[in-house]
Amino acid sequence: MPTSKAPILVVEDDRFLRMVGVVLDPATSPERYAAYADFFAHDDRDFDGYCGRVRARVGALFPSQVRLVETAEELRAGLPGARGLIVESLPVGADELAAGSDLLAVQKYGAMARNIDAAACAKRGVAVLTFRRRANIACAEVAITLMLTLAKKLHRLAGHISVEALAAEGYAYRPFDRRHTPNSNWARIPGIGMLCGSTLGIIGVGEIGREIALRAAAFGMRILYFQRRRLSEAEERQLQISYVPLDELLADSDWVVPQVPAGPTTRHLIDRTRLAQMKPGARLVNISSADLVERAALIEALRSGRLGGFALDPQYEAPGRSDDELLAFKNVVLSPHIGGSPRFNALDDISDMLADLARALTG
Repeated sequence: MPTSKAPILVVEDDRFLRMVGVVLDPATSPERYAAYADFFAHDDRDFDGYCGRVRARVGALFPSQVRLVETAEELRAGLPGARGLIVESLPVGADELAAGSDLLAVQKYGAMARNIDAAACAKRGVAVLTFRRRANIACAEVAITLMLTLAKKLHRLAGHISVEALAAEGYAYRPFDRRHTPNSNWARIPGIGMLCGSTLGIIGVGEIGREIALRAAAFGMRILYFQRRRLSEAEERQLQISYVPLDELLADSDWVVPQVPAGPTTRHLIDRTRLAQMKPGARLVNISSADLVERAALIEALRSGRLGGFALDPQYEAPGRSDDELLAFKNVVLSPHIGGSPRFNALDDISDMLADLARALTG
């Protein structure tokens, strides 16, 4: 058990940030420890070894007493005596700093510290730490992968290299006259598209939205974005993105990616009305939360042909169903919530974050 001299860390109760307690707090229940060992087992079977390596890396930060908090009120109540604070979305300002008079560092679980009052922290001499999460990069890679899959029809063509297999997908082989022509796309697949030169609309440029924008720019895409708070001109130049109202984004984009937090205010963000505002033939890629898109309206838009394609990583049900109606559409790609994977991303993120925090608290 932690002793009275063990450092106190206050940690926002995010399901990944619970790992801080699992690794650092011996008071963590065996049930929770076992659950996380199982969660990571398909990528790392030696969870005990991982925890041991992180504990050695953070030195005097192990053992710690970890206080998990869900709300701003719980955060302030938990701060007395705490030396370190780790948050993802909870705000940290003058009131929190006053409650945490022993704080030495505030760690943001990510790269964007908009919820942390940096000036107030500087005035108090409290370090503000950030880092670029591998898991967010992995999610952006999945978004681009799904776009490429739809554009190149890879979900229908992978492994279909014989005349018989192509015929089963509806492609009748007829050879070119090779005495005169090249043989590229000898299967005569119509409708293969490009990301380069097309327009991407991102709804919400938080950490994952920005990672998507960086990669889309490398593909030569024109990038529009919408969110409640417009970015600075410098940030827009850096990301090569342009702000437009939401209705304009929907009307002008060949690809639409909603990338906002899940919750009551964003449920069915893309509903029947907004699907109708989208450019005919545009494609929708959702790696955030399935409920951002109204399912019944989505199926109507696919059935009518107005929506040119749809890709979804976190499904409406987990596990999904083999008779899911969405599987019947040839222009739909579904994957079983692989965004953020492999698990080494989260493991390495937590390890690096705690090492940085340990240096700030002991240096």
